[in-house]
Amino acid sequence: MIPFLDLKAQYESIQHEVLSAVSATLASTQFVLGKEVATFEEEFAAYSGGKFGVGVNSGTSALHLALLAAGVKPGDEVITVSCTFVATVAAIDYAGARPVFVDVDPRTHNMDPRWVEAAITERTKVIMPVHLHGQPADLDPILDIARRHRLLVIEDAAQAHAAEYKGRRVGSIGDLGCFSFYPGKNLGAYGEGGMVVTNNPDFARTIRMLRDWGQERKYHHTLKGFNYRMEGVQGAILRVKLRYLDAWTAARRQHAALYNELLADTDVQKPVEMPYAKHVYHVYAIRTPKRDHVQASLEGQGIQTGIHYPIPVHLQKAYAEFGCGAGELPVTEQAANEMLSLPMFAELQAAQIEAVCSAVRGAL
Repeated sequence: MIPFLDLKAQYESIQHEVLSAVSATLASTQFVLGKEVATFEEEFAAYSGGKFGVGVNSGTSALHLALLAAGVKPGDEVITVSCTFVATVAAIDYAGARPVFVDVDPRTHNMDPRWVEAAITERTKVIMPVHLHGQPADLDPILDIARRHRLLVIEDAAQAHAAEYKGRRVGSIGDLGCFSFYPGKNLGAYGEGGMVVTNNPDFARTIRMLRDWGQERKYHHTLKGFNYRMEGVQGAILRVKLRYLDAWTAARRQHAALYNELLADTDVQKPVEMPYAKHVYHVYAIRTPKRDHVQASLEGQGIQTGIHYPIPVHLQKAYAEFGCGAGELPVTEQAANEMLSLPMFAELQAAQIEAVCSAVRGAL
């Protein structure tokens, strides 16, 4: 069998370092926040090119608190995409705001800047692009629109640790950047975790309070907050893993290059790395109208695949209230019917990629 993701292989390669870090954290009894989390916040913010990092308990919490720190309130609107995991839109809903969907670029499946300005109303507060699959959205035109309309930009960088836009790491280019450390991410915890990165000290201070019951100091609740704190053990684990992220990213990019080479003369649409981007290939997704047939064929040969995401958020029953119906986002909807994610993880072997590509070619 060729797995879609092999977390065990990665763990075995760093097991002794992880166990040592976890043991030290347990001995310290700093189980929630504490020194390891604080140090990881500093290290990851610096790695991402930001001044401040605030660790939280999930990527969804990071998005939620970033929106609140940006001043989003009930009745406001946030422009985003439907070609994303549901958490992007859920966080907007948690803040009491209304998501306004725009379509995506057919090459990158990221927010298409051409549609953003027409979606702005007097209620718009934030533009939230998603760096889907590990490729940065085209940020300069989005930021230009935002500045002209006095809007904030929150980057959903949940899948884009170490990705770069014009030589700068994502997450620190907009006003706030939100990361997920869900186990399957390029930098994943052994449980849940997330972080907000920003260069704005006021945003950082607000998010620190919001994640910890709104406390400015113990038992002094300045804001109505949440229990969104990062656990000490996760901070320790992520510090170990951050030291390997560059090597893991290089491996993913090598795997993507081999996929591209072996699928070059097929009629599948392969991921396109844009000239402005350094793609980190959290997901390597091909597109084909024969997606379901190809997936079934590969599954029959013991090759695991994934679909990110089969139903766009605007067509999900839970979010029908926001009034974006079938046919309104044609690029997003077609991509949802055609994208197939092939195995991708740093420890993937060339022979496995060759077998996957042979199976794809055979299915086609």
